Amino acid sequence: MTYQNILVPVDGSETAMTVVKHAAELAKKFNSKVTVVQVMTLDPYIASEYFAYGQSNQLIERARNFIKENIEKAQQAFAAEGIDVETLLLEGENIHQTIAQAVADHKIDLVVLSSHGRTGIKKLFLGSVAQSLITELNIPVLVVKS
Repeated sequence: MTYQNILVPVDGSETAMTVVKHAAELAKKFNSKVTVVQVMTLDPYIASEYFAYGQSNQLIERARNFIKENIEKAQQAFAAEGIDVETLLLEGENIHQTIAQAVADHKIDLVVLSSHGRTGIKKLFLGSVAQSLITELNIPVLVVKS
């Protein structure tokens, strides 16, 4: 089996950057296209004007700029490995559902992401994007633990 389209979700953390070498190695072996994404989660109460009228605000723009910087760092890390990547800033209310939609929209056949390894109360409150994607997606998901 080959992987033609690899999706690499990042979140700006050092843990998320640990996937670059793994994803780059796979991309080289399979001559795959790599897409790096980060989801800007939008709280419906804070972003109601944005949802209704496309009207941004200072909080949304700060988040957007922060995410663009994170994506650019990941893009540079891939470039250092000799891989050109496409980047996408995704928007949604739920991270794993937004990533799952990107998987469908971009015909992704492998997701490579990191796991923060949260347990107990932290996992209960923060959830696990990796676990949700493993459960929801019908494609392989490679989880890299730091």
